[in-house]
Amino acid sequence: MTTQPTTAGEPWRDPAADPGERVRALMARMTLREKLAQLYGVWVGIDSGGEMAPHQHEFVDAAVDFDELVRHGIGQLTRAFGTRPVDPVIGAHSLARTQRQIVASGRFGIPAVVHEECLTGLAAWQATIYPAPLSWGATFDPDLVHRMAARIGRTMRDLGVHQGLAPVLDVARDLRWGRVEETIGEDPYLVGTIGSAYVAGLESAGVVATLKHFVGYSASRAGRNLAPVSAGPREIADVLLPPFEQALRAGARSVMNTYTDVDGVPGAADPDLLTELLRDTYGFTGTVVSDYFSVAFLHRLHGVAADRADAARQALTAGIDVELPTMDCYGEPLLAAVEEGAVEVAAVDRALERVLRQKCELGLLDADWAPEVPEEIDLDDAESRALAREVAERSIVLLHNDGALPLSPGTRVAVVGPRADTPGAMLGCYSFPLHVGVHHPDVPFGVSVPTLLEALGSTYDTAYALGCPVTGGDDDGIAQAVAACEEASVCVAVLGDRAGLFGGGTSGEGCDAADLRLPGRQEELLDALLDTGKPVVLVLLSGRPYELSRQLPRLAAVVAGFYPGEEGAAALAGVLSGRINPAGRLPVSFPAAGASQPSTYLAAPLGRRSEVSTVDPSPLFPFGHGLSYAPATWLDVSATGSLWPTDGVCRVRVTLRNDHDRETSEVVQVYLHDPVAEVARPERQLIAARRVSLPPGETCVLEIGLHADLTSYTGRARHRQVDPGDVELRVGTSSEQIVATLHCTLTGSRRVVGADRVLTPEFSL
Repeated sequence: MTTQPTTAGEPWRDPAADPGERVRALMARMTLREKLAQLYGVWVGIDSGGEMAPHQHEFVDAAVDFDELVRHGIGQLTRAFGTRPVDPVIGAHSLARTQRQIVASGRFGIPAVVHEECLTGLAAWQATIYPAPLSWGATFDPDLVHRMAARIGRTMRDLGVHQGLAPVLDVARDLRWGRVEETIGEDPYLVGTIGSAYVAGLESAGVVATLKHFVGYSASRAGRNLAPVSAGPREIADVLLPPFEQALRAGARSVMNTYTDVDGVPGAADPDLLTELLRDTYGFTGTVVSDYFSVAFLHRLHGVAADRADAARQALTAGIDVELPTMDCYGEPLLAAVEEGAVEVAAVDRALERVLRQKCELGLLDADWAPEVPEEIDLDDAESRALAREVAERSIVLLHNDGALPLSPGTRVAVVGPRADTPGAMLGCYSFPLHVGVHHPDVPFGVSVPTLLEALGSTYDTAYALGCPVTGGDDDGIAQAVAACEEASVCVAVLGDRAGLFGGGTSGEGCDAADLRLPGRQEELLDALLDTGKPVVLVLLSGRPYELSRQLPRLAAVVAGFYPGEEGAAALAGVLSGRINPAGRLPVSFPAAGASQPSTYLAAPLGRRSEVSTVDPSPLFPFGHGLSYAPATWLDVSATGSLWPTDGVCRVRVTLRNDHDRETSEVVQVYLHDPVAEVARPERQLIAARRVSLPPGETCVLEIGLHADLTSYTGRARHRQVDPGDVELRVGTSSEQIVATLHCTLTGSRRVVGADRVLTPEFSL
């Protein structure tokens, strides 16, 4: 172990000094090897929990001597809690020991940044499992998501974690893509609003939020993971980039690249994206971290780099500052490339300055820094579970109801289906039990995750039958489910996905769908239940929407939950029983007839139903849709005037009343229709949405201030512009249920707007 010199008096140790001066003073003393050591992560114990992803072990040197490695320092520690099940207190002590070793071994005593996944809460054993991001979108409630993220962030900080790899800001473009469950939805305004709230919440706890995946990942051809992206510049500018712009303004301090290539250029090697756009245009000053192994993928998968040194050169010069998850291309290959003159030291210094500045912000360069270790910690306390339930309750979507719901007290209920009696039905692929715990089958979940059968059994007389697994099954199982259904008053069929990774599920990373029919024999099971003539309530627990058009006319009700987390069963049972007034709205549309229709609602006129094609892409349930047991009454929708300056604000007023004896909640949605534009635009696009809660008998007026910048789009010159002319503001409860259409005329000259344009509306109640 190297004896560390006394550095307490060094200027870079002084927290009161200018951060830039501190960083420059430190960099001036570092050797090339010490500089490079700050530009990669190290994944300790990666081999102990099985392979999480393809190619994982191809890029990991299990024989690395950690003691030797830390002599030069370490930029990041990868997944100290999310690699294998570990008691949180023991894990915190182990992490603290590792940090002390890093500090004591290097010449400068610089601790590592510790990062973790946090897409459904901190990905650690015994930590609260919150609803998956698609459920965040279904809440249409950024304030609630902010509170959730802030709590997740505080938990991370308590354990010594500095950076969270979330949120995913990819806008869902093809519903067959396995990672739809990780997205917030199919609309850029919704993704940006909810994603920004998550960023602000995480950052409020002092944790670095990492935006994923910059940019284009969700637009891969045919919804296949890592497949090439053929999106044009306008789709990228007007659909895929706005959520990142919004989240950067919310204070995100890190960005992760996309795996995919866009028009042939992989994101990890694209300076136009990672430097020119992200830094020069958007003004981003934080760190860019590579998605796991994506630097090596330039050589091994994309075929654009001759070897690992060439991959390192391309990624570093493009703008990737830190290679994750562990030392590979940015280790010896990059060292050799710099020494041979293939990579300039200036490129190393550029990345190093960003990394050290962020460590400075986190207090990791301060003379008095020391790891804090909690003596005891409850990662799933009562307050966290209560918040998880609140998010789950707000996210459940009632899609269809012929009066069968709420279920009457005392009803005999047959609860059938592969998702009815398994805790994993509530969890997304990035939850700890399904992401890591699956490699440790003898280890319990670590948190209580009730099933829907258990939740309903506390209120109703229930009988259970599996019917069939998510995939596979036999005729006998379906027959047993039919028998249970025939003996009950109502059947609750709980169907959907099994979340997993790379073929371990029907939804999740690397688990793409060939079409949008229910997996396995589940559609056959549902048809058999409907044939009994008994009322069938479908509860769909899934990571994507499925095509239900053949069954819908016979279904008594349909309820959707997008992996609602550890408290999801209670939330679903609350909706089914009527204890909870359903409030969720669809963040993704459900396809109608045609089980391979991947399109979203953001379509130009010829992308919608027309006489020139026999395929009708109209949705079965549209984006923004959601029913209520006590819907609000819309009294009035108006605008302050029909003339709207191209540099001004249009104010829309919506008056709502609750005529029921229970609280209700409405999501007011404003869609823009531009009948004449320079390019073909979406026939309608969400530009404002606000959830309004109303106690019984209350009336409220919601005022929405819409800046003309919200009408901007990328024109033929590839500049974003606001055009004068007529537009429509369609105000309603979904993209298809429009209550009122307001006709406005944008007046004045055409304006070209940039990255400083207004991105969000103003709301007042």
